Amino acid sequence: MPRTSVSQTRPDVLASLSAIDVARPADLILRQLRHLIATETLRPGDRIPAERDLARQFGVGRSHVRDALRRLEFYGILKTQPQSGTVVASLGGVALTSLIGNVIALDRDDIAAILETRVILEIETARLAAERASREDRQAIAQAQQAFRAKALTGDPALQEDLALHLAIAHAAHNAVLASLVGMIAPDVMRHHGEQRTCTRSRLDAVIDEHQTICAAIASRNPTDAAAAMGLHAQMARKQYERQRALNVVPVEGRNTARAQQGRRTRKRTR
Repeated sequence: MPRTSVSQTRPDVLASLSAIDVARPADLILRQLRHLIATETLRPGDRIPAERDLARQFGVGRSHVRDALRRLEFYGILKTQPQSGTVVASLGGVALTSLIGNVIALDRDDIAAILETRVILEIETARLAAERASREDRQAIAQAQQAFRAKALTGDPALQEDLALHLAIAHAAHNAVLASLVGMIAPDVMRHHGEQRTCTRSRLDAVIDEHQTICAAIASRNPTDAAAAMGLHAQMARKQYERQRALNVVPVEGRNTARAQQGRRTRKRTR
């Protein structure tokens, strides 16, 4: 009998494939709103329906609607006016649809770009916080650091506490635009760190020290040291993320083998 050859997948086959773009509910909402503006169903000055009504009509949770509207308001596409609610900004229809297209195009999963932006923003927030923080701001920063330290020492990644500390520092910079920008990207940074499990025990110990150095510089009103400490912290976080991400990449064959082994173990337990 002729020997049956085992077919091999050529590397160029996988290389020619691209990732599937799965649209987020908020992006789908933005696309529909863009269509309404492009067709002049919504015109500049028109009031946007209430959040609960939009959620019911779109068939999604209110958090998705809130996310979409927040992004549009941040970029000046929507305006909140006293007594009138949220309305479409007084810009031309072409400008509005183009702006919404830019908002949709922002890739919140482009972690490399997010981490680069984080370095730029947070170095400046730390510097300004050291210059401008009030006594209440410094107390809030110290409390946020204590909460992070207490949880991190147990081995918990303490991502929410980490986020709270960075937001407290951004607030202490007393620059509303800068704080808003940090508030937009910081949750995505923490989400990616959580997904890649970058917060190993050794890294947590280092983060506690890095945070403490930042907080001490802000408390002593030393802008230069605060900026340098935040820059080092952001760079170390990025290196850890890249290192852990490389470790978490498993070839397709490896994933299939792991699933097969898990399946065999499950069948043995159920016999």
